[in-house]
Amino acid sequence: MSKRDDLITLYAKELKEKAGVTADMDLLTKVTIGCGPSIYNNDASTVSGTDDAELATVKNNYLIKKLGLKDSPKLDEAIAEVIEQLGKSNRHKYRACFYYLLCVKFDKASVYNK
Repeated sequence: MSKRDDLITLYAKELKEKAGVTADMDLLTKVTIGCGPSIYNNDASTVSGTDDAELATVKNNYLIKKLGLKDSPKLDEAIAEVIEQLGKSNRHKYRACFYYLLCVKFDKASVYNK
């Protein structure tokens, strides 16, 4: 298995254990690939639930630009829900898991079918 495959397996396990979600492995793989090389960098591979600048980046770069959503309070609410879902005290909120949950929440899997 490649390092990426190992990480995808880790992410599926994290989603199951932390969020109680059984991942759609095809979608999780596409979301992980969409994260690019950030998944291999310890700092960039995770999302800080307490860093407002980073959460704004998630909102602008992922939800608005990647998923094509309109800016609204619902986006901030969804980010807060995902933080809660993965565990506020969980220091390893993997970016791929975070994005996967947001993608599912907004039913935007079609973005990855292009």
